[in-house]
Amino acid sequence: MDFSISEEQASILSSVDKMISKFLPPEEVRRRDKNYEPPDFLLKHYSELGLLGIPFPEKYGGLNEKWLTVTLVNERLGYYAAIAASLYGTTLGFGGMSFLTYGTDSQKKTYIPKIIDGKLRFSLALTEPQAGTDAGGIITSARRINNGWVVNGRKTWISSADKADYLVTPVRTDPNSSGSEGISILLIPRKTDGINMTYLEKVGNNCLTSWDIGFDDVFVAGENIIGEENNGFRNLMSTLHYSRSCQASNAIGQAQSAVDITKKHVLERVQFGRPLSKFQTVKHRIVDMQLRVDQARMILYKLAWLIDEGKRCRIEAAQAKVLASECLQYVTHHGMQLMASFGYSLDSDIQRLWRDSRLYSFGEGANEIQREIIAKEIGL
Repeated sequence: MDFSISEEQASILSSVDKMISKFLPPEEVRRRDKNYEPPDFLLKHYSELGLLGIPFPEKYGGLNEKWLTVTLVNERLGYYAAIAASLYGTTLGFGGMSFLTYGTDSQKKTYIPKIIDGKLRFSLALTEPQAGTDAGGIITSARRINNGWVVNGRKTWISSADKADYLVTPVRTDPNSSGSEGISILLIPRKTDGINMTYLEKVGNNCLTSWDIGFDDVFVAGENIIGEENNGFRNLMSTLHYSRSCQASNAIGQAQSAVDITKKHVLERVQFGRPLSKFQTVKHRIVDMQLRVDQARMILYKLAWLIDEGKRCRIEAAQAKVLASECLQYVTHHGMQLMASFGYSLDSDIQRLWRDSRLYSFGEGANEIQREIIAKEIGL
Protein backbone atom coordinates (compact mmCIF):
# COMPACT_ATOMS: atom_id res chain seq x y z
CA MET A 1 0.00 0.00 0.00
CA ASP A 2 1.50 3.28 -1.14
CA PHE A 3 -0.24 6.29 0.38
CA SER A 4 2.15 8.87 -1.01
CA ILE A 5 0.41 11.73 -2.78
CA SER A 6 1.17 11.94 -6.49
CA GLU A 7 1.90 15.19 -8.28
CA GLU A 8 -1.51 15.01 -9.91
CA GLN A 9 -3.25 14.50 -6.56
CA ALA A 10 -1.26 17.36 -5.04
CA SER A 11 -2.34 19.58 -7.93
CA ILE A 12 -5.99 18.63 -7.39
CA LEU A 13 -5.74 19.42 -3.66
CA SER A 14 -4.11 22.76 -4.45
CA SER A 15 -7.03 23.62 -6.72
CA VAL A 16 -9.41 22.69 -3.89
CA ASP A 17 -7.54 25.02 -1.52
CA LYS A 18 -7.78 27.92 -3.96
CA MET A 19 -11.46 27.30 -4.73
CA ILE A 20 -12.50 27.13 -1.08
CA SER A 21 -10.36 30.15 -0.18
CA LYS A 22 -12.18 32.16 -2.83
CA PHE A 23 -15.75 30.94 -2.42
CA LEU A 24 -16.05 29.63 1.14
CA PRO A 25 -13.55 31.40 3.46
CA PRO A 26 -13.88 30.91 7.26
CA GLU A 27 -16.04 33.99 7.77
CA GLU A 28 -18.47 32.73 5.11
CA VAL A 29 -18.63 29.30 6.75
CA ARG A 30 -19.55 31.00 10.06
CA ARG A 31 -22.15 33.22 8.39
CA ARG A 32 -23.80 30.33 6.62
CA ASP A 33 -23.81 28.21 9.78
CA LYS A 34 -25.57 30.98 11.72
CA ASN A 35 -28.12 31.51 8.94
CA TYR A 36 -28.67 27.85 8.01
CA GLU A 37 -27.56 28.47 4.41
CA PRO A 38 -26.03 25.48 2.59
CA PRO A 39 -23.39 26.44 -0.04
CA ASP A 40 -25.14 24.59 -2.86
CA PHE A 41 -23.34 26.70 -5.46
CA LEU A 42 -20.15 24.73 -4.76
CA LEU A 43 -21.35 21.83 -6.89
CA LYS A 44 -20.78 23.92 -10.01
CA HIS A 45 -17.20 24.64 -8.97
CA TYR A 46 -16.58 20.98 -8.15
CA SER A 47 -17.61 20.15 -11.69
CA GLU A 48 -15.45 22.88 -13.22
CA LEU A 49 -12.40 21.51 -11.38
CA GLY A 50 -13.16 17.95 -12.50
CA LEU A 51 -13.67 16.76 -8.92
CA LEU A 52 -16.98 15.05 -9.69
CA GLY A 53 -15.44 12.98 -12.47
CA ILE A 54 -12.58 11.52 -10.45
CA PRO A 55 -13.83 7.93 -9.91
CA PHE A 56 -15.69 7.43 -13.18
CA PRO A 57 -14.48 5.83 -16.46
CA GLU A 58 -13.50 8.08 -19.32
CA LYS A 59 -16.35 6.76 -21.50
CA TYR A 60 -18.77 8.64 -19.24
CA GLY A 61 -16.62 11.78 -19.20
CA GLY A 62 -14.75 10.87 -16.01
CA LEU A 63 -11.07 10.93 -15.09
CA ASN A 64 -10.78 7.22 -14.17
CA GLU A 65 -8.82 8.16 -11.02
CA LYS A 66 -8.47 6.24 -7.77
CA TRP A 67 -10.95 6.26 -4.91
CA LEU A 68 -8.01 7.36 -2.77
CA THR A 69 -8.08 10.63 -4.72
CA VAL A 70 -11.77 11.05 -3.85
CA THR A 71 -10.83 10.38 -0.21
CA LEU A 72 -8.08 13.00 -0.24
CA VAL A 73 -10.38 15.59 -1.81
CA ASN A 74 -13.20 14.91 0.63
CA GLU A 75 -10.83 15.06 3.60
CA ARG A 76 -9.52 18.42 2.40
CA LEU A 77 -13.05 19.75 1.92
CA GLY A 78 -13.97 18.56 5.43
CA TYR A 79 -10.99 20.45 6.79
CA TYR A 80 -12.55 23.68 5.56
CA ALA A 81 -16.25 22.95 6.11
CA ALA A 82 -18.26 19.81 6.89
CA ILE A 83 -21.00 20.82 4.49
CA ALA A 84 -18.51 21.22 1.62
CA ALA A 85 -17.45 17.59 2.08
CA SER A 86 -21.02 16.39 2.59
CA LEU A 87 -22.11 17.98 -0.69
CA TYR A 88 -19.25 16.24 -2.49
CA GLY A 89 -19.48 12.89 -0.72
CA THR A 90 -23.22 12.40 -1.04
CA THR A 91 -23.18 13.26 -4.75
CA LEU A 92 -20.57 10.60 -5.39
CA GLY A 93 -21.38 8.09 -2.65
CA PHE A 94 -25.18 7.99 -2.79
CA GLY A 95 -25.63 8.66 -6.48
CA GLY A 96 -22.59 8.14 -8.67
CA MET A 97 -21.13 5.00 -7.13
CA SER A 98 -24.55 3.37 -6.82
CA PHE A 99 -24.99 3.65 -10.59
CA LEU A 100 -21.40 2.65 -11.32
CA THR A 101 -21.41 -0.47 -9.13
CA TYR A 102 -24.88 -1.90 -9.75
CA GLY A 103 -26.76 0.29 -12.21
CA THR A 104 -27.72 -0.79 -15.72
CA ASP A 105 -25.73 0.36 -18.75
CA SER A 106 -28.60 2.67 -19.64
CA GLN A 107 -28.64 4.21 -16.13
CA LYS A 108 -24.88 4.75 -16.21
CA LYS A 109 -25.06 6.48 -19.60
CA THR A 110 -28.01 8.61 -18.48
CA TYR A 111 -26.97 9.71 -15.00
CA ILE A 112 -23.18 9.58 -14.59
CA PRO A 113 -22.39 12.30 -17.18
CA LYS A 114 -24.93 14.59 -15.48
CA ILE A 115 -23.35 13.89 -12.10
CA ILE A 116 -19.93 14.79 -13.50
CA ASP A 117 -21.39 18.03 -14.88
CA GLY A 118 -22.74 18.94 -11.43
CA LYS A 119 -26.34 18.80 -12.58
CA LEU A 120 -27.69 16.12 -10.24
CA ARG A 121 -27.92 15.70 -6.48
CA PHE A 122 -29.01 12.67 -4.50
CA SER A 123 -30.21 11.85 -1.02
CA LEU A 124 -30.28 8.39 0.56
CA ALA A 125 -33.79 7.87 1.96
CA LEU A 126 -32.92 4.94 4.21
CA THR A 127 -33.88 5.65 7.83
CA GLU A 128 -37.45 4.98 8.98
CA PRO A 129 -39.10 5.68 12.35
CA GLN A 130 -38.64 2.00 13.29
CA ALA A 131 -35.66 1.18 11.04
CA GLY A 132 -32.60 3.33 11.56
CA THR A 133 -29.48 1.32 12.22
CA ASP A 134 -31.57 -1.80 11.54
CA ALA A 135 -31.72 -1.39 7.76
CA GLY A 136 -33.31 -4.83 7.51
CA GLY A 137 -36.33 -3.48 9.38
CA ILE A 138 -37.53 -1.43 6.40
CA ILE A 139 -41.32 -1.42 6.06
CA THR A 140 -41.81 1.28 3.40
CA SER A 141 -43.39 -0.76 0.63
CA ALA A 142 -43.41 -0.71 -3.15
CA ARG A 143 -46.28 -2.56 -4.83
CA ARG A 144 -45.72 -3.73 -8.38
CA ILE A 145 -48.14 -2.48 -11.06
CA ASN A 146 -47.98 -2.96 -14.82
CA ASN A 147 -45.52 -0.17 -15.66
CA GLY A 148 -43.85 0.49 -12.36
CA TRP A 149 -44.29 0.67 -8.61
CA VAL A 150 -46.52 2.39 -6.08
CA VAL A 151 -44.64 3.40 -2.92
CA ASN A 152 -46.16 3.95 0.52
CA GLY A 153 -44.41 4.60 3.80
CA ARG A 154 -42.25 7.04 5.65
CA LYS A 155 -38.58 7.93 5.87
CA THR A 156 -37.07 10.24 8.47
CA TRP A 157 -33.86 12.17 9.19
CA ILE A 158 -33.04 12.26 5.49
CA SER A 159 -30.20 14.72 4.87
CA SER A 160 -30.49 17.46 2.22
CA ALA A 161 -33.59 15.83 0.73
CA ASP A 162 -35.02 19.22 -0.22
CA LYS A 163 -32.15 19.84 -2.65
CA ALA A 164 -31.98 16.33 -4.10
CA ASP A 165 -33.13 15.64 -7.63
CA TYR A 166 -33.57 11.98 -6.72
CA LEU A 167 -34.15 10.02 -3.53
CA VAL A 168 -32.21 6.74 -3.52
CA THR A 169 -34.85 4.78 -1.61
CA PRO A 170 -34.62 1.23 -0.24
CA VAL A 171 -38.13 -0.27 -0.08
CA ARG A 172 -39.70 -3.64 0.60
CA THR A 173 -40.91 -5.08 -2.71
CA ASP A 174 -41.74 -8.58 -1.44
CA PRO A 175 -44.59 -8.25 1.07
CA ASN A 176 -43.93 -11.76 2.39
CA SER A 177 -40.28 -11.11 3.17
CA SER A 178 -38.51 -10.02 6.34
CA GLY A 179 -35.09 -8.77 7.37
CA SER A 180 -32.64 -8.19 4.54
CA GLU A 181 -34.66 -10.24 2.05
CA GLY A 182 -37.18 -8.74 -0.36
CA ILE A 183 -35.67 -5.24 -0.47
CA SER A 184 -35.14 -3.24 -3.66
CA ILE A 185 -33.65 0.19 -4.31
CA LEU A 186 -35.76 2.70 -6.22
CA LEU A 187 -34.64 5.99 -7.73
CA ILE A 188 -37.52 8.34 -6.91
CA PRO A 189 -37.66 11.87 -8.37
CA ARG A 190 -38.13 14.20 -5.39
CA LYS A 191 -40.87 16.25 -7.06
CA THR A 192 -43.12 13.24 -7.67
CA ASP A 193 -46.76 13.62 -6.63
CA GLY A 194 -47.49 12.06 -3.25
CA ILE A 195 -44.20 13.01 -1.59
CA ASN A 196 -44.60 15.22 1.48
CA MET A 197 -41.63 16.62 3.38
CA THR A 198 -41.32 18.15 6.85
CA TYR A 199 -38.24 20.01 8.07
CA LEU A 200 -36.58 18.63 11.23
CA GLU A 201 -34.65 20.85 13.64
CA LYS A 202 -31.49 19.51 15.26
CA VAL A 203 -28.53 20.45 17.48
CA GLY A 204 -25.85 21.09 14.88
CA ASN A 205 -24.83 20.69 11.24
CA ASN A 206 -27.00 23.71 10.47
CA CYS A 207 -26.19 23.69 6.76
CA LEU A 208 -27.05 20.00 6.41
CA THR A 209 -30.83 20.07 6.48
CA SER A 210 -32.83 17.04 7.68
CA TRP A 211 -36.31 15.96 6.61
CA ASP A 212 -39.17 13.63 7.40
CA ILE A 213 -40.62 12.25 4.16
CA GLY A 214 -44.00 10.67 3.59
CA PHE A 215 -44.78 8.57 0.51
CA ASP A 216 -48.51 8.39 -0.28
CA ASP A 217 -49.21 6.26 -3.37
CA VAL A 218 -46.08 7.57 -5.08
CA PHE A 219 -45.69 6.19 -8.59
CA VAL A 220 -42.18 5.17 -9.68
CA ALA A 221 -41.44 4.05 -13.23
CA GLY A 222 -40.28 0.47 -13.68
CA GLU A 223 -36.89 1.47 -15.12
CA ASN A 224 -36.13 3.40 -11.92
CA ILE A 225 -35.10 0.33 -9.96
CA ILE A 226 -31.33 0.21 -9.32
CA GLY A 227 -29.93 -3.31 -9.06
CA GLU A 228 -31.90 -6.52 -8.74
CA GLU A 229 -35.48 -6.69 -7.56
CA ASN A 230 -35.80 -8.14 -4.04
CA ASN A 231 -31.99 -8.40 -3.75
CA GLY A 232 -31.23 -4.77 -3.03
CA PHE A 233 -29.83 -5.18 0.48
CA ARG A 234 -26.49 -6.31 -0.91
CA ASN A 235 -26.43 -3.28 -3.19
CA LEU A 236 -27.34 -1.03 -0.26
CA MET A 237 -24.31 -2.31 1.65
CA SER A 238 -22.13 -1.38 -1.35
CA THR A 239 -23.54 2.16 -1.35
CA LEU A 240 -22.92 2.42 2.39
CA HIS A 241 -19.28 1.35 1.99
CA TYR A 242 -18.71 4.34 -0.28
CA SER A 243 -20.79 6.74 1.78
CA ARG A 244 -19.11 5.66 5.04
CA SER A 245 -15.74 6.20 3.39
CA CYS A 246 -16.86 9.73 2.48
CA GLN A 247 -18.26 10.31 5.96
CA ALA A 248 -15.01 9.13 7.55
CA SER A 249 -12.85 11.35 5.33
CA ASN A 250 -15.10 14.31 6.13
CA ALA A 251 -14.77 13.61 9.88
CA ILE A 252 -11.00 13.27 9.67
CA GLY A 253 -10.73 16.55 7.78
CA GLN A 254 -12.76 18.25 10.49
CA ALA A 255 -10.71 16.56 13.21
CA GLN A 256 -7.44 17.81 11.74
CA SER A 257 -8.92 21.30 11.58
CA ALA A 258 -9.88 21.04 15.27
CA VAL A 259 -6.34 20.03 16.21
CA ASP A 260 -4.85 22.91 14.23
CA ILE A 261 -7.28 25.45 15.72
CA THR A 262 -6.48 24.25 19.23
CA LYS A 263 -2.75 24.19 18.60
CA LYS A 264 -2.80 27.77 17.36
CA HIS A 265 -4.67 28.82 20.50
CA VAL A 266 -2.28 27.16 22.97
CA LEU A 267 0.75 28.62 21.17
CA GLU A 268 -0.67 32.14 21.49
CA ARG A 269 -2.51 32.04 24.82
CA VAL A 270 -0.32 33.08 27.77
CA GLN A 271 -1.05 31.93 31.31
CA PHE A 272 1.20 32.18 34.38
CA GLY A 273 3.79 34.02 32.33
CA ARG A 274 4.19 31.52 29.50
CA PRO A 275 2.24 30.10 26.53
CA LEU A 276 -0.14 27.25 27.29
CA SER A 277 1.89 25.12 24.88
CA LYS A 278 4.78 25.09 27.37
CA PHE A 279 2.78 23.10 29.92
CA GLN A 280 3.41 19.37 29.62
CA THR A 281 -0.23 18.47 30.24
CA VAL A 282 -1.32 20.69 27.37
CA LYS A 283 1.39 19.46 25.02
CA HIS A 284 0.53 15.84 25.67
CA ARG A 285 -3.17 16.52 25.17
CA ILE A 286 -2.45 17.98 21.73
CA VAL A 287 -0.20 15.03 20.94
CA ASP A 288 -2.96 12.59 21.87
CA MET A 289 -5.39 14.50 19.64
CA GLN A 290 -3.02 14.28 16.67
CA LEU A 291 -2.37 10.59 17.37
CA ARG A 292 -6.09 9.88 17.11
CA VAL A 293 -6.34 11.72 13.80
CA ASP A 294 -3.34 9.91 12.29
CA GLN A 295 -4.63 6.53 13.48
CA ALA A 296 -8.05 7.08 11.91
CA ARG A 297 -6.49 8.45 8.72
CA MET A 298 -4.41 5.31 8.19
CA ILE A 299 -7.40 2.95 8.33
CA LEU A 300 -9.30 5.31 6.02
CA TYR A 301 -6.51 5.22 3.46
CA LYS A 302 -6.38 1.43 3.75
CA LEU A 303 -10.11 1.34 3.03
CA ALA A 304 -9.58 3.52 -0.05
CA TRP A 305 -6.79 1.20 -1.21
CA LEU A 306 -8.99 -1.88 -0.80
CA ILE A 307 -11.76 -0.19 -2.80
CA ASP A 308 -9.29 0.66 -5.56
CA GLU A 309 -8.03 -2.93 -5.58
CA GLY A 310 -11.54 -4.34 -5.73
CA LYS A 311 -10.98 -6.24 -2.50
CA ARG A 312 -13.47 -6.99 0.27
CA CYS A 313 -13.62 -4.11 2.74
CA ARG A 314 -16.51 -4.81 5.13
CA ILE A 315 -14.28 -4.68 8.23
CA GLU A 316 -12.32 -1.63 7.11
CA ALA A 317 -15.45 0.36 6.18
CA ALA A 318 -16.82 -0.24 9.68
CA GLN A 319 -13.43 0.50 11.30
CA ALA A 320 -12.99 3.74 9.37
CA LYS A 321 -16.46 4.90 10.33
CA VAL A 322 -15.93 4.14 14.04
CA LEU A 323 -12.41 5.49 14.35
CA ALA A 324 -13.04 8.68 12.37
CA SER A 325 -16.26 9.61 14.18
CA GLU A 326 -14.88 8.89 17.64
CA CYS A 327 -11.64 10.68 16.77
CA LEU A 328 -13.65 13.76 15.80
CA GLN A 329 -15.58 13.69 19.05
CA TYR A 330 -12.38 13.19 21.05
CA VAL A 331 -10.42 16.05 19.52
CA THR A 332 -13.32 18.52 19.60
CA HIS A 333 -14.06 17.66 23.23
CA HIS A 334 -10.46 18.27 24.27
CA GLY A 335 -10.17 21.27 21.98
CA MET A 336 -13.12 22.84 23.79
CA GLN A 337 -11.48 22.11 27.15
CA LEU A 338 -8.13 23.61 26.19
CA MET A 339 -9.67 26.70 24.60
CA ALA A 340 -12.11 27.14 27.50
CA SER A 341 -14.23 30.31 27.18
CA PHE A 342 -12.63 31.19 23.84
CA GLY A 343 -13.94 27.92 22.46
CA TYR A 344 -17.35 28.27 24.10
CA SER A 345 -18.03 31.51 22.27
CA LEU A 346 -20.45 31.25 19.35
CA ASP A 347 -17.87 33.14 17.30
CA SER A 348 -15.36 30.28 17.61
CA ASP A 349 -14.90 27.53 15.04
CA ILE A 350 -14.15 24.84 17.59
CA GLN A 351 -17.65 25.03 19.11
CA ARG A 352 -19.20 24.43 15.68
CA LEU A 353 -16.98 21.42 15.12
CA TRP A 354 -17.79 20.18 18.63
CA ARG A 355 -21.57 20.31 18.26
CA ASP A 356 -21.49 19.03 14.68
CA SER A 357 -19.32 16.06 15.66
CA ARG A 358 -22.09 14.36 17.63
CA LEU A 359 -23.84 13.23 14.46
CA TYR A 360 -21.04 11.09 13.12
CA SER A 361 -21.07 8.22 15.61
CA PHE A 362 -24.66 7.28 14.78
CA GLY A 363 -25.28 8.75 11.31
CA GLU A 364 -25.32 6.10 8.55
CA GLY A 365 -25.18 3.26 11.06
CA ALA A 366 -24.51 3.52 14.79
CA ASN A 367 -21.00 2.69 15.93
CA GLU A 368 -22.38 -0.07 18.13
CA ILE A 369 -23.60 -1.85 15.01
CA GLN A 370 -20.28 -1.21 13.26
CA ARG A 371 -18.59 -2.99 16.15
CA GLU A 372 -21.03 -5.89 15.73
CA ILE A 373 -20.08 -6.06 12.04
CA ILE A 374 -16.40 -6.17 12.94
CA ALA A 375 -17.01 -8.79 15.65
CA LYS A 376 -18.81 -11.04 13.18
CA GLU A 377 -16.11 -10.61 10.55
CA ILE A 378 -13.35 -11.64 12.98
CA GLY A 379 -15.26 -14.70 14.16
CA LEU A 380 -16.87 -13.55 17.38
